Amino acid sequence: MHFGVLSTAGIARKAFLPAVEATDHDVTAIASRDLESARALADEYAIDDCYDGYAALLERADVDAVYVPLPNALHAEWTKRAADAGIDVLCEKPLAVDADEAREVVDHCADRDVTLMEGFMYRYHPRTERAIELARDELEDVRSVTAAFKFPLFGRPDDIRLSEALVGGSLMDVGCYPVSVVRQFLGEPERAYAHTHDSRGAGVDTELAGILEYGDGASARVASGFDTREIQRYRVEAANGWIEVENAFNPPDGEPLELEYRIDGRRGVKTFEPVDQYRLEVEAFVSSVETARAPRTDGDEAVANMRVVDALTESGESGRPIGI
Repeated sequence: MHFGVLSTAGIARKAFLPAVEATDHDVTAIASRDLESARALADEYAIDDCYDGYAALLERADVDAVYVPLPNALHAEWTKRAADAGIDVLCEKPLAVDADEAREVVDHCADRDVTLMEGFMYRYHPRTERAIELARDELEDVRSVTAAFKFPLFGRPDDIRLSEALVGGSLMDVGCYPVSVVRQFLGEPERAYAHTHDSRGAGVDTELAGILEYGDGASARVASGFDTREIQRYRVEAANGWIEVENAFNPPDGEPLELEYRIDGRRGVKTFEPVDQYRLEVEAFVSSVETARAPRTDGDEAVANMRVVDALTESGESGRPIGI
């Protein structure tokens, strides 16, 4: 598959381009609003062509799919424009700024018969797959999940993640991961409550603590932030045991990872050898395109996740619990 990349964002440079390089596929073109930046990245990864602006790349006949790592506020526009060109899309999370816009994007891509996948790379890691399988097959009556993704974002006041206009904030950047993983174990919540704080006066949350409530009395706690040391973890609690994962979403490169559990009195630790979860994501995307099967992180999944993110956002702004 021949990919085009819309933007020279850090995630493209550090994760996506090396991931594609490790597969049988390639990146044939890259576009940026800064042509010199595009040229530099094209030289680094031996990409054939670079473009000043995104529209010209979408006109290339040899681009089969595009990767969209643009700021959140631009995901929907350029995903739809790629679909208009008949190009399949792997879009970084979150797919859109809210659930309504996400639904518009999903329907737009369906109408144009292109594959759409949201880039929640952690869902393609074997450890995540095993945790979900273990909970489904061996845990009885999951009652609670706690999940957090925080990291320090200091010294970069112009970072797009602190931009209100570009729909930044910790919930949209990293909080969507805890929301996603909670939903894998508990399904869709009925109500959300959140407390948020903007420590930079940027107009976006830099800390969020949320509670998700379920009709059967189960609950989840989610947290995200830019103001503390890095935390990436989740823990699943059930009547007969628990599952716990550290370095849960974007783990260090080249290190083995563990999944710890205690179920029916049996305690265990499963070790997973290092893998590139971005490469696995790329290969899953290509497989979905070639087989016409919906991706694991398809448009409907993106809409469902955004419904919960929307409720947490609204609750953080209003101070009230919000029904989902």
